Formats: sequence, structure tokens, C-alpha cells
Amino acid sequence: MAIPDYQTLMLPLLKFIAEKNKTTLKESVDHLTAMFKLTPEERSTLLPSGNQEIIVNRTGWARTYLKKAGLLSSPQRGVFEITERGKELLKENPPAINVKLLKRYPEFVEFQRPSSDDDSSETTPSTTSTSDRTPEELLLGSVQELNLPYWTT
Repeated sequence: MAIPDYQTLMLPLLKFIAEKNKTTLKESVDHLTAMFKLTPEERSTLLPSGNQEIIVNRTGWARTYLKKAGLLSSPQRGVFEITERGKELLKENPPAINVKLLKRYPEFVEFQRPSSDDDSSETTPSTTSTSDRTPEELLLGSVQELNLPYWTT
């Protein structure tokens, strides 16, 4: 099985956290690895940067997005738990949780809004709303594209 994208991980992650009450990223990754029956090779596959395992990165981004939507909180460093909002969402029994669903929460919409630090009239499109790749994977892909030669032989 291929390593699930971060949006695919959101619902199973939220359900796992609801069962555990409080958990860590490591416990979550271990659970999702077993749940999706990832092979040892898939589990150890690194991002192109070589700095982190893909499943850890994607689980981390799923957690971040759920937290930005107010579905998770972090009562202490390295620990996270489900919020009342997260419990309410699970009661709706959604078939999946993805960026589109998270846009119902104003905090998440604000999180995705491009920074207004510059006075430029140009806006940066949100690539994460239409992509299954994490922001880090998108960035690394862009870097790899920029490193390609400008001509072909």
C-alpha cells in the first residue's frame, strides 16, 4: 500500500486521538502505520530532503491542520488531545476529513489566508487546498524543479 496523503490521515488520526484522550506524534504514527499496514520500507521512506520519514511528516501536517481548525489542542509540548469541536465533528460521522471540510471553521480559513505582510496586490494561491501533498512536499518539489537544467538534450 502507498503511504497515505495527509488528508487521508486526518479522520483516522482524529478518531485515534478521541480513543486515547491524549497522545503523542510517535504514538499516532505507530497507530497509523499499523492501521494502513505500511511495510517497513514504506515506514522508513524519507522525504527527498532525507530529514524525516514521509509518514511522520504527513501525520504531523494532518495534526497541524486539525489543530488549526480547532479540532485538537496541545495541553503540553508534544502532547495533543481532541477538543469538544473535534468530538462534535466525529458525531457527524464524516466519511473523510479534508481541507474542504476544515474550511467550515473560521480559524482554519484564517490559517490558510496568505500573509498580508507585503503591500503587493498579487496574491499567492493556496496550493495545499487542492493538493494531497504537504506544504513541505510542495516546497521540495519546487526546489527539485528549479534544480533541473533549463534545456534538454
